[in-house]
Amino acid sequence: MSSPQRIALIGECMIELQEEGSGLLRRTFGGDTLNTAVYLSRLLQTHGVQVNYVTALGDDPHSEAMLQAWQAEGIQTGLVQRLAGRVPGLYMIQVDPDGERHFSYWRDTSAAKAYFAAAETPLEQTLDQLDVLYFSGISLAILPDAGRERLLSAAAKVRANGGKVIFDNNYRPRLWQGADQARQWYRRAYEGCDIALITLDDEIAMLPPGTDVQTALAAALALPVPEVVVKQGGNDTVVRVVNQQPQSIPPTRVAKVVDTTAAGDSFGAGYVAARLTGHTPEQAAATGNTLAGTVIQHRGAIIPTTAMPAIKL
Repeated sequence: MSSPQRIALIGECMIELQEEGSGLLRRTFGGDTLNTAVYLSRLLQTHGVQVNYVTALGDDPHSEAMLQAWQAEGIQTGLVQRLAGRVPGLYMIQVDPDGERHFSYWRDTSAAKAYFAAAETPLEQTLDQLDVLYFSGISLAILPDAGRERLLSAAAKVRANGGKVIFDNNYRPRLWQGADQARQWYRRAYEGCDIALITLDDEIAMLPPGTDVQTALAAALALPVPEVVVKQGGNDTVVRVVNQQPQSIPPTRVAKVVDTTAAGDSFGAGYVAARLTGHTPEQAAATGNTLAGTVIQHRGAIIPTTAMPAIKL
């Protein structure tokens, strides 16, 4: 895959509150595809790639602060809609002693859910200018059915124009009516993408109870996608390119996991950045593991720029 000129990531960014102790909360901003966009922008800033974020925000101060934060990271915001009277969603993170996260959400009326309420969105107006479209299971889940149809239609148009589509399976059961509903939309997303980034635990959560790891892994590797990347937490990442044997890439070992927030999102950024700059899938997986291994040693979804690992692309 050669380096493209323009990549767009669509989804929802929310206000993130994280407990600091003694009843204090730290406010930041986060969301799966937004986290990926930030890390992509940092990794690709010297490669002539324009990273765009696609969402809807309100006309409130928090929305304005989000835009300014994204622009400061070099992310383009021309595809963002501002909806009068709407506000972003909000979530709170509590982290246990092992670095595992526990979330509480307030997002039912978030502006991002209404992105496709317009007759034509900024994204749909610029599909012929995109080289890559990146979305996730959460991007699909927050939309009504009509919005999901339009997102998948947009993905199909990007591919028809010669671009690439990347789908990250991030599965959040509370955002769906049930696993059956999610599986129907995921099937269509997999059929319409070029690269699938799969967190195996999320995939297992969608399968019938009792499905073992090896069965789930085999099913993921058999998906009708040219390039499948299966993330297994602390175990090897498995990469399968069409007509080739799967390859296993060891994770990056760290002394202490502080917070697993954005581990998968940062992996996706590292993987995609490496692929877009001409690296092999195996090299890309190693890059993703390196970045994720750094991110999980810090609190919050977005680590300071000074903490970014030295990654050569």
